[in-house]
Amino acid sequence: MALTQDLGAFVARVATDGTSTEAREVAKTGFIDCIATMIAGSHEDATTTLLSALSPLPPGTVQLWFGDTRTSASEAALLNGVSAHVLDYDDVSLRGHPSATLVPAIISQGQELGSTGKQMLDAYVAGYEVWANLVGRETDMHHMKGWHPTGIFGAIAASAACAVLRRLNAEQSAHAIGLGASQSAGLMSNFGSMAKSFHAGRAAQAGVTAARLAAAGFTASPDAIEHPQGFLAAVSAQGRVDRETPANTLGQAWQIVTERLNIKKYPACYYTHRALDAILDLLAKTPIAPADVERVDVAISRENATVLRNHRPQTALAAKFSIEFVIASAIQARKVGLMELEDGFVTSAPVQRLFERVHVTPGEEYEPDAPGSLIADQVVITTRDGRRHESAKVRYARGHAKLPLAQSELKAKFMDCMRYGRFEGDAAALFERLDALEKAESLNIRRTE
Repeated sequence: MALTQDLGAFVARVATDGTSTEAREVAKTGFIDCIATMIAGSHEDATTTLLSALSPLPPGTVQLWFGDTRTSASEAALLNGVSAHVLDYDDVSLRGHPSATLVPAIISQGQELGSTGKQMLDAYVAGYEVWANLVGRETDMHHMKGWHPTGIFGAIAASAACAVLRRLNAEQSAHAIGLGASQSAGLMSNFGSMAKSFHAGRAAQAGVTAARLAAAGFTASPDAIEHPQGFLAAVSAQGRVDRETPANTLGQAWQIVTERLNIKKYPACYYTHRALDAILDLLAKTPIAPADVERVDVAISRENATVLRNHRPQTALAAKFSIEFVIASAIQARKVGLMELEDGFVTSAPVQRLFERVHVTPGEEYEPDAPGSLIADQVVITTRDGRRHESAKVRYARGHAKLPLAQSELKAKFMDCMRYGRFEGDAAALFERLDALEKAESLNIRRTE
């Protein structure tokens, strides 16, 4: 059986047999964190501009941002996906942002179909496993060829997840995956603009569309993934991709249980997080006034530095992809949170003056299990009196799967996002409901809840 067909057979098995308790627990964290960032991003310019452009919305049963506005599953997946990713505060795994594509697609499709919480969690696991299988076939960084993995893998993963919710058979699921592959898109050149969050929203929407089309009998090629001119070959950074190994063992062991999710502590590109932990710990131990900073050397990889392309950002969107900004924010504000990722703070004179003092020093010791990243990142501050202050070398950012947040920290982030997003319902009750999602009969949320 060919790879695309293997993936379709796996998705169909999940639709009938489910996954595992351990796998659903990880997926539940993805739902909690993504819904938090989705609501937090609901008032951002990218979200409101998109809403305005699409208005009037078609009628439907699916909630936008768990509010009173309802529309079709397709529009809801797009809008909720953009909102979930626009702050760049959503979780990270598999070289991208799985929840920002999977959760909006699953919520939208699930609300339309009346799916249970358990079915939604199983759909998430299926999407994650398909993504993991595909991204694991590539040894090089898709980013370096200009592809945003969230957009290209997210469309396929969301298609698999929605196929589970629609309970498609193996042949239909393979068609959905192939249709998702033909909707894969997302360019690295659009980082730091509204278009980056559009990648996640369109991937979520692609999943809803692909599964709906496949259910109606719309077809894709049976080898859309592995063909020499198929998905894997097309997006491969240097052509060193495994198109041959079958995927017939999917589901025997759940990659989501071993790989898990990395939850973000800061609303900025994940490639900044280890350096941020390093400098914030250093400043907590050795307080240094901004005026005393002569130079900051940041040791990160050349690949990560390439992604962090904005050296003198003038907007919050651009600042999310600027090592200069996050270091300046850490020095000036002693934190990098939602309130720092505002245009006014980014363009403030004290922050802008610090940019020229930040210098990237590419390291050479690479992490074998994380393509394109060093084993550890480090920051060195040189003060005006000539003294050098070295941070610890940070291998895992706080919130990484190997250094996970406590449940109390996850809830604190959730509640902070609810406040930032001006959520009108009972945020604590919503958290508790999501924390017991496997028992929920549906995921239609009332504002008074």
